[in-house]
Amino acid sequence: MYGGGVTLPSAPRAPRSFWRVAATPRMVGLLLAFLAAAAVCGALGAWQLDRAHERARLAAAQEQAELEAGGPQPLASVLRPQEAFPGMAVGRAVTVRGTYDAAGQLYVPGRTLDGHDGYLVLTGLRVSDDGSGGTSWADLSGPPVLPVVRGWSPTIEQARAAAPPSGTVSLTAYLQAAEAAGEAPSADGTIQMISSAQLLDAWGGPIYSGYAVVATSDPAQAAGLAPLPRPTIEGGDGLNLQNLFYALEWWIFAGFAVALWLRMVRDEARGGKDPLEVDDASAAVPPPEDEAART
Repeated sequence: MYGGGVTLPSAPRAPRSFWRVAATPRMVGLLLAFLAAAAVCGALGAWQLDRAHERARLAAAQEQAELEAGGPQPLASVLRPQEAFPGMAVGRAVTVRGTYDAAGQLYVPGRTLDGHDGYLVLTGLRVSDDGSGGTSWADLSGPPVLPVVRGWSPTIEQARAAAPPSGTVSLTAYLQAAEAAGEAPSADGTIQMISSAQLLDAWGGPIYSGYAVVATSDPAQAAGLAPLPRPTIEGGDGLNLQNLFYALEWWIFAGFAVALWLRMVRDEARGGKDPLEVDDASAAVPPPEDEAART
C-alpha cells in the first residue's frame, strides 16, 4: 500500500456560448486593450504609407533635378531608331537636327493644357544629325523619322495654321514613350494616339519608338503654339517600397491583435485553456514518493 494522496485531474469545463464569454468583464477589458493596440498599429501603418509617398516624391524630384542639371544629351546617346523605348528616357532632354515634313503634319485632338482641351501639333522630323554621325542608322534604309510634338493649340484652325519652319532645324526636346496603337489618321489629318506603328504607316520609316516634345517657345519653332511641360512617367511618383513594407507590417500587427482576442474567446467558450493563463498542468501531478514511505 502506498502512502500519500493522489490529485485527480479536474473535469473539463462545459462549453459556453461565444457571445456569453465575449460579454464577460474580463474579455471586454481585453478587447478594449487589444483595440487600442490595433488602433496604434493602424495609425503607425498610415504614417508609414504617407512616408512612402513622400520619400518617392522626393526621390522623383531629385531625379528630375539631376536630369535638368545634366543638360540635354545627343539623341543617339539616349534613344536609337527602331529600338525599344527605355523607361528611364521619359522626360530626358535631347538635342537633334533634321528637316520637318510639313506635308505629313498631323493633329491630336482631346489633349488638355491648363484645364483646356485642344490639339497637339505632330510633325515628322527627318533626322540628319542625332549625335552619332549617322552610325545609329547605318544598317537601316535611310535617316529615321522622329515624331515631334511642336506644341498645343486650342482650335484645329490655329493648329493647321502653325506651319513648321523650313530647312534644317536644331531642336532641344523632351522624350516620351509612344502611346498604344489606335486608328489610322483621318482624312482631316487628325490622329487619336501618338503611336509609332500608326505613324510608320502614315510617314514611312525607319522611325523611333518614342516621340519628342519641343522644349522651347522660340517663335521660329513653335509658330504661335503653346509649349508643353516636360513629360513625366504616368502614374505619379509611386511608393517607396521600404516604407510600404513597414506600413504592411503595422497593419498585420493590428489584425493579429484582434485575431488573438477572438482566439481567446473561442478557446474560453470551448472550455479550453486560456492562452494567457500560466500552464499549471504540472501542479496536478504528485511528486514521486520516497522509497522509505512505502509500506
